Amino acid sequence: MTAEAAGRGQRFARPLLIAFLVAAAVDLAGLLADAGTVHLVAKPLLMPLLAAYAAARGGPRPLIAALLFGWGGDTLLLPDHDLAFLAGMGSFAAGHVCYLWLFGRASARASLPTALGYAVVLAAFLVLIWPDLPAELRVPLTGYSLLLTAMAWRAGTRGRQAALGGALFLLSDALIATGIAHWPQLPVPDFWVMLTYIAAQLLLTVGILASGAKATDAGPGAYRERSISR
Repeated sequence: MTAEAAGRGQRFARPLLIAFLVAAAVDLAGLLADAGTVHLVAKPLLMPLLAAYAAARGGPRPLIAALLFGWGGDTLLLPDHDLAFLAGMGSFAAGHVCYLWLFGRASARASLPTALGYAVVLAAFLVLIWPDLPAELRVPLTGYSLLLTAMAWRAGTRGRQAALGGALFLLSDALIATGIAHWPQLPVPDFWVMLTYIAAQLLLTVGILASGAKATDAGPGAYRERSISR
């Protein structure tokens, strides 16, 4: 990629990030106001805008793919239907695989104590929630939870921002699971699910982009040029 092309992409990065933040604010405000139509319009815009921002910053392809799989999950979860829920969960799972592939290329090692902590929390959560889950969702949710937890743990290889993003992604999906299990919920539960999810994807994106820039110690488009050189 030429420096000129990288510079053109950089010019679009800030407007795309602002557009993402505006769409996020609109979506969250719509949830607080119980305006379902606003959520239906704003939610599908979030991940394409964030993916476009990552692309403009020269982000790695697995990151962009993960965000687009997140968009697939977002749109598939909009209908209140079991098959749509499973399809959406599958799309998010594909996104976690992209994140894991990307984190697997990091030179830093993920913390083993953190892995143990995640494993204990996951095991305790599954034991507690298992009896309250619909029987047909127990196995898929368990498999998905293992994949998500692995992603959250490995996110630590990309720095504190990505690590926090992975943890918030886990929290967001745990809130969804408690809703499925009909556990007591916070007021306006969808707001908290989306707030933690939006923050998770943004922090993962920013953390990955920052770690790529540090690794290359280069200017605009550095991450993309690094990938091409491998």
